[in-house]
Amino acid sequence: MLKFKKFNIETYKPGKSSIKKFKKIIKLSANESALGMSSKVKKVISSKNLNFFRYPDGKSKILRSQIAKKFKCNKERIICGAGSDEVIQMLCQLFLKPKDEVVVPQFSFLMYRIYAKIAGANVIFAKENKFKVSVSEIIKKVSKKTKIVFLANPNNPTGTYLTQLELTELRKKLRKNILLVVDDAYAEYMKNIDYKSGLDLFKNKQNVFILRTFSKIYGLSSLRIGWGYGSKKIIDGLNIIKPPFNVNEVAQKAAVESLKDDKFISLSIKHNIFYATKLKDFLNKYDISTNKVSANFLLLDFTKCKLKAKYFYERLKMKGIILRSTESGYKIKNMLRLTIGSKKENLRFMKETENIFKK
Repeated sequence: MLKFKKFNIETYKPGKSSIKKFKKIIKLSANESALGMSSKVKKVISSKNLNFFRYPDGKSKILRSQIAKKFKCNKERIICGAGSDEVIQMLCQLFLKPKDEVVVPQFSFLMYRIYAKIAGANVIFAKENKFKVSVSEIIKKVSKKTKIVFLANPNNPTGTYLTQLELTELRKKLRKNILLVVDDAYAEYMKNIDYKSGLDLFKNKQNVFILRTFSKIYGLSSLRIGWGYGSKKIIDGLNIIKPPFNVNEVAQKAAVESLKDDKFISLSIKHNIFYATKLKDFLNKYDISTNKVSANFLLLDFTKCKLKAKYFYERLKMKGIILRSTESGYKIKNMLRLTIGSKKENLRFMKETENIFKK
């Protein structure tokens, strides 16, 4: 008999992206870009000069230079991955031994716990305070065995965030030999005054690792591309275990172009703030409360609403609109996560919501 490892892991279930009987759906379940991707990217992807028979640059040199230029950081301290997911996976492989401990907030991006468990580590959950990451609860959960603390800021799926002060306080209170991983996946959307990205706060820290992605505001989810920023020592370690050609040529070229289009990014930010605010106010009328506007999604709380989240979800599905259920994986009851869509998608969502509540 062939034997393999058995993992006690709940596999990641992405936001649904199809409904039977519907050819066209409105997908508001995966926090993808509302405006798609930059026209500069479309141009490079349709170019005739892509040589698919050649291996891509295994070190993503041009892309790393472009990232370094854009974010005023050191290209030698950047690693690119097939989505920031792959960088999370490599960090867990590099740092974790069986029985080590990893601390994650109770409602946090599922891949932190999944990759940590695959590496054999024990995942310790820190309670959140009204769906917000709590510095004191994280500190409470730290033990001699703690190797890594993972958190996304703003957090997915809750949309709440730690302020600049809270995040720097967390790093101060953690032991120096614990790696703090700050996932900046939604940083570009953040215009809140008390917020600062992990990259801006910890650029020169040896014991903080920053994650970034091209899947959200840049609209390149399908190409799977992200990057990490850390000390030269960590990056050298990651480069030893990194698959040789992990980021494909199209993804690298598309990411380079997307970094050049500031106009597209500022348009995306404006769109997000406008519609997130509009949707928040609209939902409030039906006693569906949400987090304050931060990233490109809202966590909808049905506690005070006359309808249950599950009923609302199913009714929208019958109209070809998909939201993200927070019960599977996140274990959050009577809530849904709503991605801010395009103008057309948001208006259609609002219209169908009105119809549901009329009945």
